[in-house]
Amino acid sequence: MSDLSSMTARGLPRRARGFHRHKQRAGLTFLLPLLLVWGLFLILPICETAYYSLMQWDGLSASWNGIGNYLHLWRSPDFGAVFINNLLLLLSVPFAVFIPFCIAIVIAMEPPGWRWVRALIFLPATLSWVVIGIVWLQVYSSDGLINQALDALGLHRFHIDPLGSVHTAIIPIALTFIWSQVGQNTLIFLIGLSGIDASVFEAATIDGAGLIATIRQIVLPLMTRFLVFTTIITLIAAFTALFSLIFVMTGGGPGFSTTTMEFYIYRLAFNQTDFGMGATVGIVLLCVIAIATAPLMMLYRRTTA
Repeated sequence: MSDLSSMTARGLPRRARGFHRHKQRAGLTFLLPLLLVWGLFLILPICETAYYSLMQWDGLSASWNGIGNYLHLWRSPDFGAVFINNLLLLLSVPFAVFIPFCIAIVIAMEPPGWRWVRALIFLPATLSWVVIGIVWLQVYSSDGLINQALDALGLHRFHIDPLGSVHTAIIPIALTFIWSQVGQNTLIFLIGLSGIDASVFEAATIDGAGLIATIRQIVLPLMTRFLVFTTIITLIAAFTALFSLIFVMTGGGPGFSTTTMEFYIYRLAFNQTDFGMGATVGIVLLCVIAIATAPLMMLYRRTTA
C-alpha cells in the first residue's frame, strides 16, 4: 500500500508538469497569429524605418549616411521650431484631461438635462479629424464666425486672424485638439466613476464631507488609474493624431509655426522627396513618445497592481 502511495505521489507531479506544458504550448499556439501580425505591422516597419534613417534616400536610390541624418536634424533650425511646436501642444494635454474629468463628475451627479448634455459632449468623439478641422476653420479664419460676430457687434477694429500669424497659429490648433478630446475622455471617466460604489459617497455625505473634499479624498484616489490612462492616450494623440487637423486648418503654416514632427515627416518625405530624413524624424518621434510616456506607464502599472 505504501509502495502504491509513493508511486502515485511521484507520478502525479510528472503528469501535472506535462499538463502544464501542454497548456503553455496551447496558449502560445493561440498567441502566434497575434504575434505574427504584431511583428509584421509594428516591429518590421520600425526596423525598416530605423534602417532608412541611416540612408540618404529619395525614393529611387539610397546611399549609406550613418548618423549624418541625425546630425543634420540636430543642427536644423526648422526641426528646432517643429520640436517647440510639439512642446507647446503638450501644454494642452492637462486641459484635455482636466476639463473632461470635471464634466464627467457633473454628469455623474445627474443634474437636470444631463442626458442632453452627455449627448452633446460625446459629439466630438464621433467626428473625423478632417470634419473637425473644416468646422473650426470656419470659426478661426479671417472671415470666420468670430470676426462675423465682432462685425455684428460693431467691433470691426477688434478683428483677429489667429491662423494667419506665426505667433498665434498654434493656439487654435491646441484649442481644437482640447475640444476634440472632450467626448472620448469624458466617456472614460464616466466608466471609472460608474465603478465606484454609491455607498462610498453616501458614507462621505453622512460624515459631512463637501463636494471638494469628496473629490479630493475619495474620487481622485479611486480614479488615479483612469486619469493616468487618459493622460497617456491624450499625450500620444497630441504627438501622432493631428496630421489631418493641421493639414486642413493651416497646412503646417504660416512657415513652420504649426508644423509638428508628425507633419514634418510628410513635408520631408512627400514634398521634398527626402525619405531618409523623413524616416529619421519618425525614429526621433518614436523615441520622444517613449521617453514621455515611460514614467506614466510605470505609474499606471503601479495603480493597477
